[in-house]
Amino acid sequence: MSGDRELSQRSFSAIKVIGYFVGKVMIGLGFVQALPLITSLIYKEWNIAINFTISMSLTLIIGSLLVFTLRSEKSKKVNWGQGMIIASFSWFLGMVLCAIPYYISGNYKSFLDACFDVMSGLTTTGMVLIQDLDHVSNGINMWRHLLTYIGGQGMVVLALTFLVKSTSGAYKMYVGEGKDEQLLPNAVNTAKAIWAISVIYLLIGTVVLWIIGINIGMPGDRALLHGMWVFMAAWSTGGFAPQSQNILYYHNFPYEIATMVFFIIGSFNFALHYAVWHKSKKEIIRNIEILSMTITGSVLTIVTIVGLMKLNVYPNVMALFRKGFYLLMSGHTTTGFMTIYAKQFYLEWGDVALFATIVAMLIGGSAASTAGGFKGIRMGIIFKGFIRDIKRIILPESLVQVDKFHHIDDIVLEDRHIRSAMFVVLAYILTFSVSTLIGTLFGYPLMQSAFEASSAVGNVGLSAGIVSAAMPNTLKVTYIFSMWTGRLEFMSVLALVGYLVYGARKKWSR
Repeated sequence: MSGDRELSQRSFSAIKVIGYFVGKVMIGLGFVQALPLITSLIYKEWNIAINFTISMSLTLIIGSLLVFTLRSEKSKKVNWGQGMIIASFSWFLGMVLCAIPYYISGNYKSFLDACFDVMSGLTTTGMVLIQDLDHVSNGINMWRHLLTYIGGQGMVVLALTFLVKSTSGAYKMYVGEGKDEQLLPNAVNTAKAIWAISVIYLLIGTVVLWIIGINIGMPGDRALLHGMWVFMAAWSTGGFAPQSQNILYYHNFPYEIATMVFFIIGSFNFALHYAVWHKSKKEIIRNIEILSMTITGSVLTIVTIVGLMKLNVYPNVMALFRKGFYLLMSGHTTTGFMTIYAKQFYLEWGDVALFATIVAMLIGGSAASTAGGFKGIRMGIIFKGFIRDIKRIILPESLVQVDKFHHIDDIVLEDRHIRSAMFVVLAYILTFSVSTLIGTLFGYPLMQSAFEASSAVGNVGLSAGIVSAAMPNTLKVTYIFSMWTGRLEFMSVLALVGYLVYGARKKWSR
């Protein structure tokens, strides 16, 4: 009896810790809704302003109830499992609460569709089910792009930056959100540094796109809003855009070049940004992730161009660059910006170019960045491990040297690095395979299903035409799960599922 009581006390203590910090994250999301609320008021979108007032109030109330009812000294102590559960459950509850203004705006056919778009935004995926995007209010568009901007940096990072003073257990929550780089000695200061980097780039990128927007004839305030929103999506490799035609809407080469530069930079590791700013600019050419992405990007570009030229899809080099190269890099950085229509992928590009794009989306950008996918560092580590094993086989033991890889510092390649990289890659492949299978079971062609599945699990947002409000609800839930697990890199979601299963087994065993 005493053992059961002690176990129950420990379980309740764990729930208090998890609930307390989840509440902190929800409070952060509540305050952020003030920005679309203010935007709605400025543009006299009264109904949308009321929607955000309701949603903001509800989110702040739920967050405050969790914080103040579960507050204790022990709530400041977080272990590894709790840190991962806090991260994954925050994303799930955040999805539900952030979908409220979407749903009551009338721009979605169901609450599930609204949840889909929130998860797509927070995970920086960029797939959309919103209706009549070309006539959506400025308040809703501000919320859409804020979600992808916050999601790129991380909801937990947001809470650590502004709402958490204690550093105890902060790193465990930070890692639970799919990041493991410490720019500074503790996670709270690291989170602040990440936001500082992002805000500086936001100011620069918004001004650049604002100027280009004015030059192509957009009114000043509209060019400013579009510039800010498109930069948020580019930097966060999120793929959202304020118009249904995405980047194709602007029909402007400088706009495309600027967005490509921003999403490539956005796909870089935050630690790399910090190192280039504060240490050595040579890091940009020495880092294993940049080398890995350069190699895979070059090879896949060649394959894509050959595939498109074989089918004579585009008439000249400029078109190949603006469509073929742009979209491949949009996929490789897991951004999802599009300069063609979704159906054109499936109907025009052919299997070779589609295959190259699928591989690019699965590989993704850099670890601890806004990008999704396997990540360049894991591809580099696996390749180096492969070369190391070949050398062990063919060279005498006396000639085999210690292998290293460079990521901010020189790091000795160990078996644990290879095992960790392989686990994540295999988890991505398994999720991708299951999602592809489910798509084919609903009658979609294999290549189209594979394209959409890789886009969801890689947090990309490019679409070959399956994603729409008309697709089956089961497929919507499948993609939501793929986006969620892919963004958090599986471990924190598995920790949450394990915690729930363990709790259910305990309940039924009594």
